[in-house]
Amino acid sequence: MAKILIVEARFYDHLNDLLIEGAAAALEEAGHKYEVATVPGALEIPGAIALAAESGRYDGFVAIGVVIRGETYHFEVVSNESARGLMALSMDAIPIGNGILTVENEAQALTRARRTEKDKGGEAAKAAIAMLALRERFGA
Repeated sequence: MAKILIVEARFYDHLNDLLIEGAAAALEEAGHKYEVATVPGALEIPGAIALAAESGRYDGFVAIGVVIRGETYHFEVVSNESARGLMALSMDAIPIGNGILTVENEAQALTRARRTEKDKGGEAAKAAIAMLALRERFGA
């Protein structure tokens, strides 16, 4: 049984609730324990995961958040840099599932967040579990 930390950027409460519901269900179904930590925005997720990874208290991580395109370039910065930060951490053998949605509008986010539709929170949790299994397989 692994202990997974879900790190959420709680900006859109109702969308995050759906994503966390999916992630929690997938983790529980696989027999893993989890905790949730909240950060101000998607850009803070990689930093929070890095801090938690250094603590040694968690075996893997699930990143949860929603970035909806607005009228400025900020969408690209947040989307690209949060993904880049997570990828950099994963290259250090930290098992991470990326459940940060980057969408054009709320309707797209709802479709991706609902467990009855795309269940991206559940998929992110399953990705973290898969990466944890690979780390254990390769002895990293």
